Amino acid sequence: MPVSQSQCGPCLELERSLPSEVAAISPFVDKLMLLIRKCGCAADGESDVEIALREALANAIIHGNHENSQKHVYVRFRCKPDEVSFAVKDGPRGRFSNFSADLR
Repeated sequence: MPVSQSQCGPCLELERSLPSEVAAISPFVDKLMLLIRKCGCAADGESDVEIALREALANAIIHGNHENSQKHVYVRFRCKPDEVSFAVKDGPRGRFSNFSADLR
């Protein structure tokens, strides 16, 4: 997972996919939240970020892909010291649903 530097401090950016299985949500989110903690992103809003990410993934898997394990859900994630944003898409032809939080 790449970590890049910017003028305002460390920045984490990644793109990943996971199978459309509800059981895939927790391992994915747990690994991402560990990375966020290590980078110091979202310290004040960590639980809010985790809840929003879990809800967005569940929505894409359950309602978008109807839990079809042959399909994937795609995630773009970006974390700066004062802002977290992510987008979730329920397939290659789907649209990204964007979420962001200003943590100042």
